Amino acid sequence: MNPAQTEGGDEAEGGRPIPRSLRVRRQQMQLALMARLRAYFFAGILVTAPIGITVYLAWQLVNFVDTRVTGLLPARFNPESYLPFAIPGLGVVVVITALILIGAATAGYFGRLLTGFFDAALARMPVIRSVYGALKQIIETVLAQRSNAFREAVLIEYPRRGVWTIGFLTGVTEGEVQNVTNDELINVFVPTTPNPTSGYLLFVPRSEIIELRMPVEDALKMIVSGGIVTPAAMPAAKGAIEAPVTISP
Repeated sequence: MNPAQTEGGDEAEGGRPIPRSLRVRRQQMQLALMARLRAYFFAGILVTAPIGITVYLAWQLVNFVDTRVTGLLPARFNPESYLPFAIPGLGVVVVITALILIGAATAGYFGRLLTGFFDAALARMPVIRSVYGALKQIIETVLAQRSNAFREAVLIEYPRRGVWTIGFLTGVTEGEVQNVTNDELINVFVPTTPNPTSGYLLFVPRSEIIELRMPVEDALKMIVSGGIVTPAAMPAAKGAIEAPVTISP
């Protein structure tokens, strides 16, 4: 047998055979090192991916606003006309300043009078009045401080008995939908995964709604991630809603 090899085909170092136990130990150390490097790699992804994606999306949003707004500024009021470089976020600052000024102007008597004039003018337009009225009502409902819409997560059986899904309370059912039914109904919005901006509006009997203790943010994380991300500690549900739901229409 070649003295440069040991039993089993192990090569020798300096003419001396390598013990099998040492070879096994080396293999274990190599596997452990690879496993540790792989763990560090995925840990780096978990740390940098959310930060990187958030920064990228924020930067894209700022660039989108800047390219649309700064082009509308007159050259003498645009700082980029005097500087050899663009100012990131200039369009965002202009938009925020404009919204503050508009809000301050409409808070006074003449501002409310002018707003009422435009509302009355748009209300006379056949097609525009429907779109304008619906958008205005939705925005006022969502932005109003007294509104509790989308501030509470619930659990309902959907799309069939025995299958549960997370939804959000949006209001108390009123009008014809409530009048033609015997049960007291609650408006529940059921978002889709992974895009929560689309979904289904369900009119669910109050007795069939289970109120959840988890915050709306945690419920949205579960929906967007497809159930991969769950709250660290999810308390037991409060049970079916018995007290009146305090949601402003």
